[in-house]
Amino acid sequence: MTKNKAFWRLLLALSLTVFFAVIWEGLRFNYDFENFFQQDDPDLAFYQEFRSTFENDNDYLLLALGNTPTIYDSLFLERALALEKELAALPGVESMVSLLQQEEPLIGPFGVRFRPILDWSSPEALEKSAQRLSEDDQWSGNLLSDSDEYLLLLLKNKQLIGKDTGDSLYVAIESAVSSSGIPDYRMAGKIKAQGVFVDLLQKEFSLFMGLAGLWVLFLLWVLYRSWWAVLLPFAIIVLGIFWAGSFLLATGGELDVMLVMQPPILMVIGLSGLVHFLNHYQNSLRSGMPKAAAVASMSRELTLPVFLTALTTSLGFVSLYFTQITSLRWFGLYTGLGVLFLFLALVTILPWALYAFPPLASSQNHRWARRWDKALQQVYGQLRENKAGISLGFIALSLLAGWGMARIQTNGYIVDSLPEDHPLKEDFSFFDEVFDGSKPLEVSLRIKDPERDLFDYAVLQEIEKLENFIRKNYKTGNVLSPLTLVKALNKAQNGGNPRAFALPSEGGFERMAPMLDRWIRENDRELWTDSLDAGRISARSPDNGSNLGHRQHERLADFVDRELDPDLLQVRLTGTSFLIDKSHEQVTEKVFAGLGFAFFLVALIVGLLYRSWRVALIAMVPNIVPLIWVGGVMFVLGIDFKLSTSIVFAIAFGIAVDDSIHFMSNLRMLLEKGMGLKEAVRRTFLTTGKAIILTTLILSSGFLVLAFSELEIPWFTGVLVSLSLLFALLADLLWLPLLLRPLQKHLHNRFGAISSEKQTMRK
Repeated sequence: MTKNKAFWRLLLALSLTVFFAVIWEGLRFNYDFENFFQQDDPDLAFYQEFRSTFENDNDYLLLALGNTPTIYDSLFLERALALEKELAALPGVESMVSLLQQEEPLIGPFGVRFRPILDWSSPEALEKSAQRLSEDDQWSGNLLSDSDEYLLLLLKNKQLIGKDTGDSLYVAIESAVSSSGIPDYRMAGKIKAQGVFVDLLQKEFSLFMGLAGLWVLFLLWVLYRSWWAVLLPFAIIVLGIFWAGSFLLATGGELDVMLVMQPPILMVIGLSGLVHFLNHYQNSLRSGMPKAAAVASMSRELTLPVFLTALTTSLGFVSLYFTQITSLRWFGLYTGLGVLFLFLALVTILPWALYAFPPLASSQNHRWARRWDKALQQVYGQLRENKAGISLGFIALSLLAGWGMARIQTNGYIVDSLPEDHPLKEDFSFFDEVFDGSKPLEVSLRIKDPERDLFDYAVLQEIEKLENFIRKNYKTGNVLSPLTLVKALNKAQNGGNPRAFALPSEGGFERMAPMLDRWIRENDRELWTDSLDAGRISARSPDNGSNLGHRQHERLADFVDRELDPDLLQVRLTGTSFLIDKSHEQVTEKVFAGLGFAFFLVALIVGLLYRSWRVALIAMVPNIVPLIWVGGVMFVLGIDFKLSTSIVFAIAFGIAVDDSIHFMSNLRMLLEKGMGLKEAVRRTFLTTGKAIILTTLILSSGFLVLAFSELEIPWFTGVLVSLSLLFALLADLLWLPLLLRPLQKHLHNRFGAISSEKQTMRK
């Protein structure tokens, strides 16, 4: 690397910076719940078709209005009714469902009359309403809490409402509720959650960037104690992040709950690569090499190893593309490309900087260098004296951690990303505990026989069996379906008797047929199609986690297979909650499948580097250890596999394998110079080992910045990746040298010939 070549590389960097500055579009934040669905899942395609026929199952807001001791207070009810009317008039609100304006039909000898379900026109009327509601299970837990302290208003907003429109609507709703004179209220729903999440994302982005930036500046000062060795490397890293961010935005990307972690991750990865370059440069200067020769040596000997580490780190992130979950795929792809952008920034700007500025002051600090060498020599001495004990220790710990890891269950929740004490999570938990739940539950109903429809009596009997099982299986109360209309009609024909809210006898059903046909035409609850050959069961259930949800779904599938006649009714579970439960279940499997592919590619790279499959396999062993040990830690701490934890393994592998690449690259270089394996391993341990320790400490501490997050995904990523990097350091420095010893003859035969060839060429 000459000074002239360094200058041309700098011009390339400046050109890229100008290009990305011109196309910069500004930061965009987004939280789309559906980005966590498996995109190749046939159940997703089915739900999208189902949604186009009926409605999106989570476009609603739950609003609970509380009053002490009960809601049966005329002043409270007047205020609640005024609020409901105000909310119904807001743009973006399609309908309101509550007991306040709902009437139930009563069919008598002289025709149909309607009675308010909740009547507070007089104290006597209110008392009678309270008595009727206490005896009617149709409303308890659904639109009225069991304790009678809360009244539920179900607000259905515009279908597939956008982020900006949803935010504006929620602000208007919040304003109306807060000024209603009802101080006790709770709200939960998509339009509230997406606004809260985006606000958190913006806050976390600023927090991560600030903390990571300060930490990187501090580490640079501790390491190099020179203003240019602090500011210029920091500028190089920031420039690489800017290139990556501009590319992301120019290609339509947005910062979501995953990509908000990208800048701090890239910052610490960039610093790690920088330290490898500067450590080599400093060692050359300490050995008496002139500055120009030190820069040239650094570029010649480290560009390939650092590129390989950047490539393997990139592959670790890109392996997330195999998950088929949009948010994880784009995080993996854009962060993987970001790592390569950082490498490009380092190799195009750093050589020129080292030529242009004076040597680092810390390169003259021989006292610290001697302390490092002494400490590492002592560790290496212990390593040689305790070979068997160290190997047995790694094997035993790995087996124990693997046993624990195999027992970790997969379990996730709808609002998993939030801490337990976050107000939004507490609101969702409130509706799970006080009402039927916050989690939408959808079941598709289809008629196979063209001679029948959903309101055929035999079909309704099948729906009744299915409804009863759903109530028991999912611990839910109110269930809406085509059968609901028949039950309501039967109740109306029996004077509003709550016990008559049931499927009548076949004779009673035949008598209500003329009235039923009219009610089917007049009542459009989006529970059946006009052709009456397809419908839905819609309910809400508590969010008890995907693990229990998976078992509930399996029990439902088994019940349908055993108890229902497919010739009468075809049933299929669907809906956003079902899909997110599936994503939690499948993401671990998909992440490890992608990780297997990344393992193969990294092993291929090491194999090509050494031209030996045996060396490639040995080099991979220390990179499996940290993943297994992290799994063991998760088991001990009771951490489940889910969307927020499974990704840790792909990220950790991609970064942890860098240590092995650096160790093996330096070892290869020494072997090619004719050095024996024992001495080459010792020399690599003492030189590259120092850089590996420094970069691991930098990376681990840098990832811990994410532990300041309020969101679960960044928190788990920061803590678990930091642990995995420390485990990888132990495996690479303490076990890898021992694993290489049996390959002494193989490596001597391979690299001894290369060394002799080079010496012959020099002569």
